[in-house]
Amino acid sequence: MKKILLLLLVAFIVIQFFQIDKTNPPLDQNQDFIMMYKPTAEIASKIKASCYDCHSNVSEYPWYSNIQPVGWYLKNHIEDGKKHLNFSEFGTYSPKKQAHKLEESYELIEKGEMPLSSYTLIHKDAVLTEAEQATLIAYFRELQDNLKE
Repeated sequence: MKKILLLLLVAFIVIQFFQIDKTNPPLDQNQDFIMMYKPTAEIASKIKASCYDCHSNVSEYPWYSNIQPVGWYLKNHIEDGKKHLNFSEFGTYSPKKQAHKLEESYELIEKGEMPLSSYTLIHKDAVLTEAEQATLIAYFRELQDNLKE
C-alpha cells in the first residue's frame, strides 16, 4: 500500500512539469462581439463576466490551472467552449451563423445551462440573477431578429 501511495505521489509531482499553454490567440477587436454590437455597459460587463473566460480569446486562467491534471481539464474545457462559440471571432461568422449562435445562447441561458454551475461556483461575478438572465435573453433575441431581417 505504501508503494502505491509513493508511486501516486511521484506521478503527481512529475505531471506538474507538464503545464498548459495559457497563451491567448491574437485579437482582432473589429471581430469581437462587444466591439461590433456595442451593448450597454451593464450587458457588456455581464457577458464578459459570465461568458468570455470560456468563449473568447481573452481567457483568464485561475491559479489552480497551474495544478495538473486540473489545468489540462480547464484547457480542454475552454477549447471546447470556443469551438461552440467564440465571442472574439464573432465577426468572422456569417450573419446566419451569428443568428444561430445568438439563439443557442439565449436558449442555454433560459434553460439555466449557461453559465455552467461549475464555473459560477467559483466565479460569483458570473452568476446571473433572474433579471440579468431576462436582460441577456432579450438582448440576444433582439440581435438575432435584426440579423434575420
